[in-house]
Amino acid sequence: MAWNPMSLPPLGRAALTPRRRWGGALFAAVALVVVTIVATGLRHRISFAADVPLYLLVVVATSVIGGFVPAIASAVVASLLLNYYFTEPTHSLAISSASDITALVTFLVIAVLVSQVVHVAAHRFAVVEAARPLVESGAQRATLLNALSHDLRTPIAAAKTAVAGLRSADVQWSEADRDELLGTAETALDRLTGLVTNLLDLSRLQAGAMPVAPTAVGLDDVVARALDYVDPDVTVEVDVPPDLVEVVADAGLLERTIANVVQNALRYAPPGTPVLVAAAAVRDRVELRVVDHGPGIAASAADDVFRPFQRSTDAPADGAGVGLGLAIARGFAEAMGGDIRLERTPGGGTTVVIGLRAATERRSDKLLDSRGS
Repeated sequence: MAWNPMSLPPLGRAALTPRRRWGGALFAAVALVVVTIVATGLRHRISFAADVPLYLLVVVATSVIGGFVPAIASAVVASLLLNYYFTEPTHSLAISSASDITALVTFLVIAVLVSQVVHVAAHRFAVVEAARPLVESGAQRATLLNALSHDLRTPIAAAKTAVAGLRSADVQWSEADRDELLGTAETALDRLTGLVTNLLDLSRLQAGAMPVAPTAVGLDDVVARALDYVDPDVTVEVDVPPDLVEVVADAGLLERTIANVVQNALRYAPPGTPVLVAAAAVRDRVELRVVDHGPGIAASAADDVFRPFQRSTDAPADGAGVGLGLAIARGFAEAMGGDIRLERTPGGGTTVVIGLRAATERRSDKLLDSRGS
């Protein structure tokens, strides 16, 4: 029997026993006390920027041990301890420096996002381990962990570096430099948010709890909005006729579906090679094709790439992506009554075909009817 990735158990509080949640809370209480004692004792040797990752480590460990709720509580307590003992004026919850406020708020936001990512990732990993016979090899599990750790470490490090730079008393930052550092931190948090969003969407799909509101939508408008998520420095060619028949879909889910597929195609396309997004009516359906000229996908692996946490052996060396984009795209397409499949691109590469039910009227016909009336 083939494995259906959408049959995995949903993520929820039931994934952790009450004993583990209380264990996480106890660990957080002890660890926060120990870290505070050590950090205050070394106050004259280490800076505030070095104290922050110590508390963040406690929050992450609490999330792994006890789940999201104890981790959130530890994040709030950690931010209060950082404020009370390590920002001026010390031994007070008052904050005299705007940069300290920025640092504490950034720490709390990062801690909350990281807690959620770690909690979800730990649950997904537990599910994979429980389904060990279905996992093809240890190398694939290693790829999953490496990708997850990369996607966690990179934005955390970027945000931490930016905040530490803003708090540095040795440098006088210009307004433009401050804006650039804040932009770096914001981009890093956006990346973490994107990973959390994908993980939560996958959980909703697996639980059958994804809300869908299908209506007749114009594909050219949805494609244009989807490409707003794409790096403006890359080239995406679009061939979607403006008078193409509308499709029956949830505009928001379709936008995310197209964005995920296009971003995946750009990740594997050779540098300087454009990705093509084209659409055409085929009988009572509309097919949207996302075409790249990358290394391609073997026919035997055509279904595997739509499984959560699966990445091609030809994945970029930088480890970008954790193998969720196409899995979520298929889940969204099927939730809207459509489908998604792979074809080989003539000359080499992969074409992802998104099939959707066509609405009854062409947009040009609707415009003529409205003008006539």
